[in-house]
Amino acid sequence: MTGMSGAGKTTLLDELKRRGHVTVDTDHGGWELPDGTCDEPRMAALLAAHPTMAVSGTVSNQVHFYDRFEHVVLLTAPLDVLLHRVTVRSTNPYGRTAKERVEITRYVQEVEPLLRRGGTRMLDGRLPVAQLAERTELLLRSS
Repeated sequence: MTGMSGAGKTTLLDELKRRGHVTVDTDHGGWELPDGTCDEPRMAALLAAHPTMAVSGTVSNQVHFYDRFEHVVLLTAPLDVLLHRVTVRSTNPYGRTAKERVEITRYVQEVEPLLRRGGTRMLDGRLPVAQLAERTELLLRSS
């Protein structure tokens, strides 16, 4: 699962975990290296150990793992929704400063089109989390 900051990735992962699925949010737990890329050897080991799981993150080298995923889900939301969410969320401080919101705006313009090209499924992050979880569970079951 990938998408811009504020799209709802962590909220969806939390719901999937609550429903009993194995989940990994690469924004937490040391998955991201100081250069902003994913720790590739660690990710390769994780994917080898768990054939069915939900992984979330948005880093420049995530494309190196796309061939190991049955589905690459892009969670989307309009820019105004993303910017509102990052200013009010309590789970992640990123997006609270004006500089970070300018970054998010730029990423929506520059990075999200790349994510759209790599995604195999798109989900509207404005949907209720229960609906997003149900749609994602269908994908997990088909894997």
